[in-house]
Order: sequence, then C-alpha cells, then structure tokens
Amino acid sequence: MITKILVADDHAIFRRGLKETLRGEFPKASFGEARTADEALEHIRQKEWDIVVLDISMPGRTGLEILKEVKTLRPDMPILILSMYPEEQFARRALRAGASGYLTKESVPEELTEAVRKVLHGGRYVSVNLAERLASDLGRRSDVPLHERLSDREFQVLRLIASGMTVKDIAEKLEVSVKTISTYRARVLLKTGLRSTADLVRYAVQSGLVN
Repeated sequence: MITKILVADDHAIFRRGLKETLRGEFPKASFGEARTADEALEHIRQKEWDIVVLDISMPGRTGLEILKEVKTLRPDMPILILSMYPEEQFARRALRAGASGYLTKESVPEELTEAVRKVLHGGRYVSVNLAERLASDLGRRSDVPLHERLSDREFQVLRLIASGMTVKDIAEKLEVSVKTISTYRARVLLKTGLRSTADLVRYAVQSGLVN
C-alpha cells in the first residue's frame, strides 16, 4: 500500500530534505508539496492524504488557522505540525486544535520518521520533554500560564507586539484595521491582567514566547 504524504512548507530546500528523509523510511510513499496555505488547502480538498506534515508559519495564514480548516474539511486526516518555534510557544495550541503531533525543526531525522510512523498508526506524537510538561500541568491546572487564556489570534498579536512591531505594523501584516488590533491588544491586557505594552513585552520575553 502506497503511503500518501503531503509536505506543506514555504521553503523548497526544506521540503526536499523532508521528502528525502521520509523516503528512507517509506520508500514506496508518494508525495505532494505545498508552499502556501492556499496550496495546502487545495491539495487537501482534492485528495485524501495519509498524513500532512505542516509548517506552522505558512504564507497567507498560520499553520494553526490551516489546521482548524483542515479539521473541518477532513476531521480524520492526521496532521503533524513541524515548527521552528519551541514547544512552549505553540505545541499545546496545536494539539488542542487537532494536531496529531508537534515537532520542532531542530529535531533529528530519526525523530521525524518516528513521529510520522506513530501518527500514521493512529497515535499522537510529542517529545519526552513536552509529555512531561503536559503531565505536570494536569496536577496544577490553576497554574496554567497567562498566555494560555488567549485565543489563537490574541496570542499571535501578543507575540507580534513583543517582537517590537507597532499596532499599525501588525494591522498591515494581518491585513486588518488598526482598530481591530487595538481591540485585540485590549483583550490581551484584560485576560492576562497586565497593564501596558511594556508589561506584555516583559512577560512574553520571560515566558520564552519570542525568539
């Protein structure tokens, strides 16, 4: 049986490396490629894939936004999120949104093939470190980080503010109005209990939410 794998990442060299790595483990696999969010969704609308390896930072829309739409289109299609961002920034959100696994791009090739194999067999994949943090969280739900209270869009705005972007810059990047971003900023402040942009930046840096 041929395994059908869709690789969605905006870097051609990285897509090629992923395919070569996976071919070593799945020599009979057939591959599809997508470099943007729209391309990925079009591939998924047109064809049933055994697994989608999805970059969380795609042109057009974030991987989390794509993930939610994929789960609406094809609820049972396994999605393995591959990200340049550390697990503490996005892993919990990706898993809550329906991802079957989360892997950073710093992972060794053997971990990638292990993750794909596990997801293909109906399992979920997280690193040992993330599994320990998730297990620890179960025992202290009242101690959940402030940013976990935010919606995905609010979290995105928090990270962009912390990276040094102005409200106007963020509005242009996300293609929404300045007023909309100001509203998101106000919601972030309300939900986290922080009082200013400086507080948001300090919190994001201390929590490892920006690189």
